[in-house]
Amino acid sequence: MGVFNKLFKKKVVAEAPSAKPQAVKSAAKAADPKAPAPASVPTQKKKGAITPAQEAADKEENEQLKKANSGGFLMHVSLEDKVMFARHLAIGIKSGMSLQDSLRLIRDQSTSKSFKFILSRLLDDTANGMFLSASMEQYANIFGQLFINIVRVGESSGTLTENLNYLASELKKKRELRSKVRGAMIYPIVILVATLVIVGILMIGIFPKILPVFANMKITLPITTKLLIAISEFLTGYSLFVVTGILVVIIALILLHRVEGYRHAWHHLLLHLPIVGGISRKVNMASMSRIMGLLLASGVKIIEAVNITADALENRVYQHELRTAGETLRRGEFFSLYLAKRPHLFPPIFTNMVQVGENTGNLTENLDYLSEFYQEDVEQVLKNLSSIVEPFLLLFMGLLVGFIALSVITPIYQISQSLTL
Repeated sequence: MGVFNKLFKKKVVAEAPSAKPQAVKSAAKAADPKAPAPASVPTQKKKGAITPAQEAADKEENEQLKKANSGGFLMHVSLEDKVMFARHLAIGIKSGMSLQDSLRLIRDQSTSKSFKFILSRLLDDTANGMFLSASMEQYANIFGQLFINIVRVGESSGTLTENLNYLASELKKKRELRSKVRGAMIYPIVILVATLVIVGILMIGIFPKILPVFANMKITLPITTKLLIAISEFLTGYSLFVVTGILVVIIALILLHRVEGYRHAWHHLLLHLPIVGGISRKVNMASMSRIMGLLLASGVKIIEAVNITADALENRVYQHELRTAGETLRRGEFFSLYLAKRPHLFPPIFTNMVQVGENTGNLTENLDYLSEFYQEDVEQVLKNLSSIVEPFLLLFMGLLVGFIALSVITPIYQISQSLTL
């Protein structure tokens, strides 16, 4: 961050217009009004103007980036890059740089080829007189409607720097929340996967060499051992089909995840699962209140803010509810009245705070409070998630290990008893 600020300062100092030639010229005219003006006084370039050298360099880099990003549909920009883009653009504009010089400097500092390509397109469009938000519309799938609308409002109201700072703060909080949710899920997932891998190795690599010994002996095998032998023989004999089936299921789930009806059903199921449902509701409440508060603080009208928030949320159930709420707002109804009819999605505390904000005119402040409230609540739940999930993991692992141990030890005990007799 410090290096970026130094680069901005150097750029601003380098572009500061020199007043010395103008002062010399004025002094010469004052000394002799009839004297002709100096013939070779160099004119200062307009701030932010593109020199032929810069234009040639930009054109050459654009051609290289176009070749590197010929598959445009595969372009991806990380959340970290978008946070840095909003923050650095705000710093550049606030420090006195032109929009194009700020974009050019951000592009030169970026390490992502996809983002470099997008920034080059934004640079070309703004140089041709297009608004930044209008140019960003071409990459709505990259930036999202929230980002684009915040920039659009900032351009129209003259508060682009402030709006970009708000946006950078919102994206940073979103990144932190997502990171904490993923971090909390890593422990149980790692334990579960490791357990299944170990059991799979035992079933395919070790048990096929041991279990046939039990089958060939003249003893009555317990049901657990018979079941273990059947599972081991199936995995050993049809391992290729099992692996293929797993891959087919994974690919099918990925493809189904793109189907809107499936995603809506899946998100509806998540909201009704124990433990996960409560966390999902709180995460959506935190995101919804934070995004809507940001939009209202940036000057967006309530109806448009509700619709943009719906597009910004990932949960399809909440998307549908907010779009419906936007329609009721157009008919003149209060937002809180719509929320109150759906307490299973919008908790009473959220509805009551929205209602108070609508009545007192402090809706933005109340939404900010709600976002902090739910953010802290989610963080606390995630901290305790390991202690909540750990008993279920231990129970699952205990049952699995007990089943395997019982299946192997019981025949050994029967054999030892027959040898003793």
